[in-house]
Parts: sequence; C-alpha cells; structure tokens
Amino acid sequence: MITCKIAGENCDLTEALKTLDAECRNCAPLTPLECITRCGVWRLKNEFRNTRELMENPNFMKDLFNVLKNETRLQILKAIAEKCYSAEQIEREFREAGRMHTATTVYEEYLHPLTAVGLAAETMNQRFYATVFGCRLAKQLEGFADLVRFLPTHSECYEETLLIALLSGPKTFKDVAALVSANAAARILKRLKTAGLVETSEERDYVFFFKTKRNPEKEKLSVAERKVYEAIPEVGTSAKKLAEKTRFSLRRTYWYLRRLKGKKLVFLRRAPKTYGLTAKGVRLASLLQGVQDLVEEVWNSSAQIANGENS
Repeated sequence: MITCKIAGENCDLTEALKTLDAECRNCAPLTPLECITRCGVWRLKNEFRNTRELMENPNFMKDLFNVLKNETRLQILKAIAEKCYSAEQIEREFREAGRMHTATTVYEEYLHPLTAVGLAAETMNQRFYATVFGCRLAKQLEGFADLVRFLPTHSECYEETLLIALLSGPKTFKDVAALVSANAAARILKRLKTAGLVETSEERDYVFFFKTKRNPEKEKLSVAERKVYEAIPEVGTSAKKLAEKTRFSLRRTYWYLRRLKGKKLVFLRRAPKTYGLTAKGVRLASLLQGVQDLVEEVWNSSAQIANGENS
C-alpha cells in the first residue's frame, strides 16, 4: 500500500508529494474513472486533501489529543497501521483476548473517532487502515499509553497546552494563568503535580538577599555579620545557600541578615514560585510536542496539493 510505504520510509512528506506529482504528470490513464479507482497516487493525494480539511477546524488539536487519550484506540491505530481490519475482525480479536466489545462499539468508540481526526480511513468494503498521518503518529507514540492515563479525558486540553509550554522552561503562576484558563490554573497545576508531571521550585517563594551600595566600613560589624555580608554574591543568594556557605545554622543566618538589613547593607527581593517539568513530565511533554510538530508537517505538506489545485 502506497500509504504505508511513504510512512514506513519516514521521509519528508513534501518531497514525497513532489514525487507523486511527477508520477501523476507522467501517467496517462485511459479514463478519469480509472485514475480514481485504481491509482494509489490519486488516493493518497485525496487522503491529504481530506486530512487538511479536518485540520482547518480550530479545535483540531484539542479533538486529536482527546482521541489519543484512549489506550484501546492507540492499540487499534497500531494494528491498522500494519494491515486493514474491519470492525468485525477487531471484535473477534478482542473476544479472543477476553474483551467483550461488539462490532458496533468497536466502530463507534474506537474506529470512528480515529477517522474523524484523519488518522484512519475506510475502504469501499468497510475495512479500515491508517492514513500516512496515522502511520507516522503510531510510530511516534511509543510509550504514550503509559503516560496518557495521567491526563483527563474529554477535556479542553489545558494540561497538554501547559506541558508543552513548560518544555521551554519553568513558569510562574502568572505565566500559567495566561496560558490556560485563569480560573482553572490552580486546579490544573494541582492535577499535574499529583500525577508527578510538574514540580515546584524548592522554596515556596525564593527570597534573595542582595548587598546595597552603602559602604560597609561606615557601620560597625561583628565578625559573624561581616562573614555573612562578604559571602553574599553580586547576583544575590538565598538564606539557605548563604547558611551552607558560611556554615552558620539557617536560624543564625537569618538573624545576621536582619541585622545587616537594619544597617541598610542588605535588601531582599522575592522571586515567585515557579513550576517546571519532572523527568516523567518531560517525556510526556516531548511526545505531545511531537504530535503537534507532525500535525504542522502534514499541514504544510498538504498545502502543496491545495496550492496545485488552485493554480
């Protein structure tokens, strides 16, 4: 099947479509019907047209993520990427594995959602196969089923949006609220923290201490106060790190810092708590980013077909 061949080669889709265009130009079917019914190139190009139409939906990424958050759908996608299956064949395989699903349930709950986002297509004899988009995605989602259970199903996909955004670095609560629903930000962060996908900075609020421009020679400092003062770097530091550097207890370090602050030699500045990805969060976020990148690749590649038809 030409679909699986292109997906299996893992080639650049734009280059693949250029090759298909060249084949079309050199082809001379006897009738247009022969082109439509027998030509694998025509079917593949039509597949890309249909996928592009689906991707024009502004909610496409949300719909796609929600479809993928189902382990059984992922298993079926992987199976139909290898060969065609009818709903009845999948039902029989499920029964052999002890899973009681009717053919109607298989179609409505698993196959139809896959076709609705362009991952699968149906043949004339009601058999289903993975599209190029579906084949590429099935390969890319290795290990996704182990992590996807941490995400809520049938959601607005705020969690996915935040996880992808955190790949670029930690975010403050204000940053998070700007990315997702402000009213839901706290709930989303709590869910991701509970799932072990997101963690907060070590301290609730980083309090950094800095030296002022005041000349320390104008003040009478004890040996301990001077030791603490001189241990503060120009970029500032937290009390915990200062205590480790001076080998004073954290309690005594705060005591000396308060005295230095009273002498206007030190000031403090609070940095808000930040949220970053755990190792497990990075894995899931990277998979989600990969899905987004593939959608963009398919969209850009299918533009070649659309532009060719409009020219």
